[in-house]
Amino acid sequence: MPDTTASSVLFVCVHNAGRSQMAAAFLTHLAGDRVQVRSAGSAPADTVNPAVVEAMAEAGVDIATEVPKVLTTDAVQASDVVITMGCGDTCPVLPGKRYLDWDLPDPAGRGVAAVRPIRDEIEKRIRGLVDEIAPAARP
Repeated sequence: MPDTTASSVLFVCVHNAGRSQMAAAFLTHLAGDRVQVRSAGSAPADTVNPAVVEAMAEAGVDIATEVPKVLTTDAVQASDVVITMGCGDTCPVLPGKRYLDWDLPDPAGRGVAAVRPIRDEIEKRIRGLVDEIAPAARP
C-alpha cells in the first residue's frame, strides 16, 4: 500500500525525453517510495533521448525502459510540487501547488559528453530537494 503521507513531485519539460526523465529517475533512485514521482512533457517525444539514457547509466541509474508521457491536468492536481524545466506557458498552474522552475540546458540533439554536466546539475538539485522533502530517505 502506498504511503499517503509521501510528498509527490511532477517534473515537466517539453519533450519528457531528457531533463524531466533524469530528474524523475534521480528522485526515485535517491528517495525510493518516500516520494511519489511523475514526469511529463507538454509535447512528448516518441522516445527518451539515447544520450540521456547513456549518461544516466554511467551514473548507475537505468532509464532505458522509460517512455515520454503527455502532461495532464490530473498529473498536476495529484502533485504537491511541480518542477518545470522549460515547458513555457503550457504547464497548468493550479492553486495550492508549489512550483519551481529549473533553468537547465535542453539535452536534445546533444551527445553524451554535453549531457553529463546537465545530468550532474540535476542530480545536485535533486539531492537538495530530497534533503528538503524527504530527508530520512537520503542514503
